[in-house]
Formats: sequence, C-alpha cells, structure tokens
Amino acid sequence: MSILTDIAAQQHEFIGWRHALHENPGIGFKEDFAAELVERKLKEFGFDEVHTGIGGTGVVGVLLGNRPSNRTIGLRADMDALPITEETGKPYASKVPGVMHACGHDGHTATLLATAWQLARSRDFSGKVVFIFQPAEEGLGGALAMLKDGLLERFPCDRIYAYHNAPSYEKGHIFTRTGRMMAGSTFFTIRIQGRGGHAALPQTTIDAAQISSNIVVTAQSIVARNLDPIESGIVSFTDVYAGTNSHNVIPDKASLKGCLRFFSKDVGTLMLRRLEEVAKGVAATYGGTAEIEFEDIFVPLINDEDATAVALSAAAETVGADRVHDDVAPLTGSEDFAYMIEDVPGNYVMVGAGPGAMPHNPGYDFNDEILPVAASYFCELVRIELP
Repeated sequence: MSILTDIAAQQHEFIGWRHALHENPGIGFKEDFAAELVERKLKEFGFDEVHTGIGGTGVVGVLLGNRPSNRTIGLRADMDALPITEETGKPYASKVPGVMHACGHDGHTATLLATAWQLARSRDFSGKVVFIFQPAEEGLGGALAMLKDGLLERFPCDRIYAYHNAPSYEKGHIFTRTGRMMAGSTFFTIRIQGRGGHAALPQTTIDAAQISSNIVVTAQSIVARNLDPIESGIVSFTDVYAGTNSHNVIPDKASLKGCLRFFSKDVGTLMLRRLEEVAKGVAATYGGTAEIEFEDIFVPLINDEDATAVALSAAAETVGADRVHDDVAPLTGSEDFAYMIEDVPGNYVMVGAGPGAMPHNPGYDFNDEILPVAASYFCELVRIELP
C-alpha cells in the first residue's frame, strides 16, 4: 500500500481547499469560484500552461516532466454542483441558497489539485500531463462543450483517466472493469395534443390525460419485448403533467418527460425509435397526436482494455491488490467523461467512500479520508504511464 507521504502530510491543506469549494458551489457553467481557485493554484504550482474558459468555465493545466517523451496523459475532474438545498449541517455547508456539492465534485477537484501540487514539485516523469477541470457534468453537456471548444485538438492525449467517489462501497477500495462501465442516457419530452371538454361529456373530448397514462404504461414494453434479453435498458418517466387545476375539465394537452438508459449505442437507437412509435401510436389510437423531442446527454462509458490494465496496476500499487476490484457491476448511472474516451482510450474508476448518504441527496458530503487515496492513485498512474 503506497499513499504518498507528502500528500498525506498535506492532507489538511487539501481538505481546506475542498471545504472552500463546498462552501462556494456553482451549478453547470457557473463554477466561477472553482475555476478561479483552480487557475490560481495551478499558477502557484508553476504550471507550464494554464488555460481558462474552455467549454465555458473549464480550466486546463499543462505540466511538463523533467524527461523528454512524446507521450501525454490526461487526468480529469468535474467541478459543478447541483440545484439542491444542503441539509448536512456541516460548518462548511454551502453559502449559496439552493445549490450544493451533492455529488462530490468538490472532492474530485481538490483531488486533482492535490495531484497537481505533488507532481509539480518534482516533475519526476517524462512527457506531459494535461489536467482537465471540467464544468457542467450533471446533465448539461460540459464534456461536449470542452470537446467542441477543441480540448483534444489543443491538448492531445494518449490516454485519459478519471474517478468518482462511491458511498456504500468499501472505503479506500478501488473498483473498475474493462468495457461497459456506465450507461448512456437520452432525455425525452413528449407533448400530447387532444381535445378538452367537460368531464360530464367525455364522448366529446380526446382525453390528453388518458393518452399520457397509456403511453407511460405501454412504453415499459420497449424493454420487455423489444430488447435482447441479454441487453439492459431503462425507460423512466420523471415528470408527468396534464390538467387545468379543475375537477371537471378534461385536459386537451399533456406533457411527459423522462430518460432512457442503455449500455449500447445500438440499443439506445432502438429504444428511441420504439418510444417515438409508442407515443405517436398510442396518441393516434385515442384520436390525439404526440410529438417527441430527444436530447442526447450521455453516451455509454466504455473502459479501454489497455488503460484499464494500467489503472488496475496503479490501484494495486496505491491501496494493495486485495483492495482492488476489476469486476464491478456496470452502473446504470451516467457520466459524460464517456465522451472524452470515445476516441481517446481511457479508464474510469470508483473509489470507495464507505457508509454515508448517496450522491444527489441533501445530506450527502464527500468523505475527505479518500482524498489522499485518489490523489496518490493519480500520481501512480503518471508514474506508470510516463516513466
């Protein structure tokens, strides 16, 4: 087990950065405090290049090793918070009403800063490390924004790595797998048009509420009857509205929102097609119409085989082979880091945080005890990749 001594000795300072980030959260593309802190620290560390405003509020730092090499490794952390009112009662709780770091991105940012501090002190590696501080991971397309802003053209990488804290997983253990790691996700909005009328005269109406209810029920057959049984898919309706706030008016309009989740792009394409067919078909059956809009938010996160081998080796060196798990079950949650490793090989690991509230919960808080574990893991990745 090899938690770096220097990182452990400075843990209190890194935790201080994390708490400052926690107190001053920003939702996607509004992570001004985090971006300014990151920029300031990277410059203090003596980085060779510090670039801001990439994909909105994204920051990229470039650090050159003390030995020549053509290889470049990317390390990525997300910076955004969520529109949730904090209920932790911690002394460093959010000062921003209605916004909190409910997913641990404050911890991820502090981890990557700790890694930057450690590597900048000695530069004991060859080639180049690109530190990617990403905005707007929480369903707002921050990774795509950075990529569209030329992230990988301006800072080409041979491989890219990232991690996420994992409450309920054994603390200090590292979990990953080759191949499918996290699901892709597409958001959808269905707008239904019927004909409203008096509840006492239903025969004169086309009931938008009835249409929407049947779409919700029928759409569940997409997974049950259209997907190969060895594949996985989820159809979730998360917002259902129809009505006029009256007891005796049948509504003429309804709207449905939700998301599809899948581990294969082909499966995702099939689910999109079938949901549109179901929505329009059910609406037509009852005499109405339905229009549907899709928003591609996440692609499936696929861990590269070679990058995963490196990650497992670095994890074993950091926490011990008995605390490394290479067969974690694929997660149906999504992560837009997946876009960064569609064309560039990469790996994503989970670092166990032990018991505690789950992410996206007002009582959640990042476990500071895993910060030196994750930072040491990142440093070990660089040692292996850039000897």
